[in-house]
Amino acid sequence: MIVIIDYGMGNVGSILNMLKKIGYQAAISADPNEIMKADKLILPGVGAFDEAMSNLQQSRLVPLLNQRALEDRCPILGICLGMQLMSRRSEEGRLPGLGWIEADTRRFHLGPEQGHLKTPHMGWNLVDVMDTTGIFAGFEEPPRFYFVHSYHVCCDDPSNVLATSTHGYKFTSAIRRDNILGTQFHPEKSHKYGMRLLLNFANLP
Repeated sequence: MIVIIDYGMGNVGSILNMLKKIGYQAAISADPNEIMKADKLILPGVGAFDEAMSNLQQSRLVPLLNQRALEDRCPILGICLGMQLMSRRSEEGRLPGLGWIEADTRRFHLGPEQGHLKTPHMGWNLVDVMDTTGIFAGFEEPPRFYFVHSYHVCCDDPSNVLATSTHGYKFTSAIRRDNILGTQFHPEKSHKYGMRLLLNFANLP
């Protein structure tokens, strides 16, 4: 069972529908028992960093998520803001993040030479994949995904960068540290590419 963590922020219904479409049993839940029993977890996120962390803290889910991700090594996928929450901190807010990845989340700082570009970065963009196994296995062409974000994760360790994209400059669009995965884009809005990625995640051992 894949559990989509419900903490009041994120396209949980869209993610659930996509998982059902590819034939996988999933649930939306904030129930600690269900999260504890899950084979895999998805941490969604849309909105502000501090509000998201505050919601997780008020839901008393942070210790459980730490256990599942860091001790049980349950595969967990952060989507958009959910990926940013895996970093130490964000320029968007003051609260600390989960700190699962040695990284900080920073705002796009576009210079005069990128004046034609806008923030948020919104729409379809190519993803340059560093490792074509795992969640990026089986793509027959360079994958394109749908983005909506003003902040991006900057990793200390290049080995945690799973994919990059370009919006004015190159930024990290997917991360990986062992069982911990994140995508800055929205696979649930990315049609066949998103279906392939979620299918790969569902099939991870």
